[in-house]
Amino acid sequence: MQEAIILVGGKGTRLRPLTNHTPKPLLNVAGSSFIRHQIAKLMDAGVEHVVFATSYLAGLFEEEFQDFAQGLQISYAVEEVPLGTGGAIRNAGRLLRGDSADAPVLVLNGDILSGVDLRAVLERHEVQEADVTLHLTRVPDPRAFGLVPTDGAGRVLSFLEKPKTAEECVTDQINAGCYVFRRSVLDAIPADREVSVEQETFPQLVAQGRPIVGHTTDDYWRDLGTPLAFVHGSADLVTGKVTSPLVERHAEALIDPTATIAPTARVTGGSTIGPGAVIGPHVVVDRSIIGGGVTVAEGARIHESVVDHDSSIGRESFLREVVVGCHAHIGAENELPAQLRLSCGIRIPAQGVRVSGTAAACLTAH
Repeated sequence: MQEAIILVGGKGTRLRPLTNHTPKPLLNVAGSSFIRHQIAKLMDAGVEHVVFATSYLAGLFEEEFQDFAQGLQISYAVEEVPLGTGGAIRNAGRLLRGDSADAPVLVLNGDILSGVDLRAVLERHEVQEADVTLHLTRVPDPRAFGLVPTDGAGRVLSFLEKPKTAEECVTDQINAGCYVFRRSVLDAIPADREVSVEQETFPQLVAQGRPIVGHTTDDYWRDLGTPLAFVHGSADLVTGKVTSPLVERHAEALIDPTATIAPTARVTGGSTIGPGAVIGPHVVVDRSIIGGGVTVAEGARIHESVVDHDSSIGRESFLREVVVGCHAHIGAENELPAQLRLSCGIRIPAQGVRVSGTAAACLTAH
């Protein structure tokens, strides 16, 4: 039995307010919760049993998959106290069902959208008889990441902290958040305490001379942890820049059949429009996510933004790189600046936020 663990315990603080009531892996991406895209990819790779390493709002994962009946067994390992990446993997490992010490166990971070071929990672692990195989990806500027240099055979040489100078950038390879563990190595991670695989487990294995292998590719890779990365990842799935078994047809937009789109509206760039949404005349929605039950009034323009469910955007309002929480109301002729995040239920009156001048007269109190 091929088994896998998905790490889904984080609070997703960088995506608030979207994650105030929903764990990040359960947010809607290209028409499905992100974790369903990961599950579909794991099933394509032959995985028959997956363990969710949960913590934040753990019960929502069981709700999401209570009617799931597609030939995959799912277990839930709840993390009562923070255990770090290594501790979470070890805690989830208790629910694995295989009994072979050499069995490979796939481990995925629950917020990474990747085009890597999981079967190829598993094959590399087997061929090299590795204790751990890491998917590594190359990035143009590695200074924001820990570095993972390898030798000519792909064996990992070290795990380096984020470089502070150009001279310290000895490689452009970084940890891509996908691993294959030999089961006995996973079981050797200390239990019931916080452990970081990046800072403790992997460096110790390298220092011991154990076979730790990097599988380096140039496949699509994106960490969905920030709002802009989140909307870009969704759009890339819709347009086909990266594929998922759940997105059967690639297009400029993914529009729910129950949504209403005015003939003069333009929905482009891989945007998604949720169920029951209403997009009014002359509206522009570009590379954005519009949740279920959202109303966008005439002439509004929404670029690279997320509008969560049951919110409304007023006439001629403009949003760029904005997150609007659920049940919010943005009045007419607002201009919302980049990086703005609006809490759930907030109400902004007409022309309440402007970054340019307006012809409307100011009211002076006497």
